[in-house]
Amino acid sequence: MNSLALQDALESIGVDARVMSAVSVHDVCEDYIRRRAIRHLEKGRVVICAGGTGNPFFTTDTAAALRAIEIGADIVLKATKVDGVYSADPVRDANAELFDTLAYDRVIESKLGVMDANAIVLCRDQGMPIRVFNVFDEGNLLRIARGEEIGTLVS
Repeated sequence: MNSLALQDALESIGVDARVMSAVSVHDVCEDYIRRRAIRHLEKGRVVICAGGTGNPFFTTDTAAALRAIEIGADIVLKATKVDGVYSADPVRDANAELFDTLAYDRVIESKLGVMDANAIVLCRDQGMPIRVFNVFDEGNLLRIARGEEIGTLVS
């Protein structure tokens, strides 16, 4: 459902988007096929990958990292409810510091909890940057679609 809402939001601002799922949901979206996803990208469309990997034991974070690497994406976009990666949980700690940039290893070693460690290691090993941003702030989807540097960049 989140992927369909994201597609609607992107299309409402004029961005052509396709939802593809690792789990068959033919009435709602296309099956994820790597070559088809790449073809959509070549046509200038945004590809939204849903349904994780379709396999147990893998988080949606790991699925996002895997799909981004498979299709040769420029970046993983981690849409969340906070403005980026903080030094501590900003809901519990008023002194939590928001980072503009972080190294993969710092995220892992400090257990900052932005994504699961497997996803971060996969991105690190493949040189895939991650942008963490607040999807609920009005205008952020458009800003991300335009390539603006909001939130935290993990690289």
